[in-house]
Amino acid sequence: MSLLRFRSLTYTYPGAALPALRDVDLDIDGGLVLIAGDSGSGKSTLLRVCNGLIPHFHGGTIGGSAVVCGHDVARTATRELANDVGFVFQDPELQAVYPRVERDVAFGLENLRVTPREMRSRVDTALEVCGVAHLRDRAIPTLSGGERQRVALAGVLAMRPRLLALDEPLSQLDDDGAHGLLSALDVLRRNGTAVLVAEHRRRLVDAHADRFFALERGTLRDSELTLSLSPLNGHGRDQRATPSANGGSSGWALHGVTAGHGRVAVLYDVDCSSVSGEVIALVGPNGSGKTTLLRTIAGLLPPLAGRVERGPGRIALLPQNPTSLLHRATVRAEIEWTLRHDRGGDAGELLRAFDLMPVADRYPRDLSTGERQRVALA
Repeated sequence: MSLLRFRSLTYTYPGAALPALRDVDLDIDGGLVLIAGDSGSGKSTLLRVCNGLIPHFHGGTIGGSAVVCGHDVARTATRELANDVGFVFQDPELQAVYPRVERDVAFGLENLRVTPREMRSRVDTALEVCGVAHLRDRAIPTLSGGERQRVALAGVLAMRPRLLALDEPLSQLDDDGAHGLLSALDVLRRNGTAVLVAEHRRRLVDAHADRFFALERGTLRDSELTLSLSPLNGHGRDQRATPSANGGSSGWALHGVTAGHGRVAVLYDVDCSSVSGEVIALVGPNGSGKTTLLRTIAGLLPPLAGRVERGPGRIALLPQNPTSLLHRATVRAEIEWTLRHDRGGDAGELLRAFDLMPVADRYPRDLSTGERQRVALA
């Protein structure tokens, strides 16, 4: 029997005019299966059927059949599916329960009433496999996005699921972290765990996947030979920043800044600045301090030492997790509220500019992470 069997699976979110999934047929017996597609293509929706969040949490209308690990998803409670299906969200903040890493990884095992000795063994193994053993005593709010993602995966691996569903697991990892995670998935696959990955960074997953499928506007296409994805638009090469007419006034400047969480420093004696109209790429491995630097520049994190200068105007920060910025019932209402309380303007113009018209009447938190980022940016 297949671990996963979808037949003519169709799903429409509440209030949506068009289905997010259309007549999907899929069988998974084992191995690592890659589902690729553009932002908003339905990847997250497909994975949320696996653990019953669709339809039991999100509601909406579901058609066809979805059987996972012998359970009819539409008739099985999510808590029962959780015994067999491990799920890692694209946004790891949705899975953190306890403030400390080790306790959070053990949370699922506590619910399964695993013995303390077995629990310690499983937690240690999961932390090692995910490369976060050195973080076991850290507070989760102090971790980078990539570190949180690996901690969330460790918590799921500790429960030893039969089917592991991962929603964009590489999205917040640097290349070294991504290769380490994929090597861990290889071990799981060899040990009999089926792995379903929704991911757009196909170049990293290619060597590890057994089968490939593409999702295009909710339609699943078998892509054993070739996977057709929209090309990157290359704006970084073609659209260079033009210095402003004011002679390049400073947008912000850091002078000898040391910053971190509480009294624990992450950045040391940093000197850097921007000129109005400039585009700067800040790169570094997970946990290197990129988010800390941005929060310090934006004024959300006071420096432990040194001085921050900010020019006229406001500094806007788009966080790694855009969900915390979204509070209205629809995408359109979200943008209208911001315009009404800020600078004014035309919501329709912004919806079109950010390609959000197709989801204008959707609940923002039901969107993919890429779509939510566009809403927050708009």
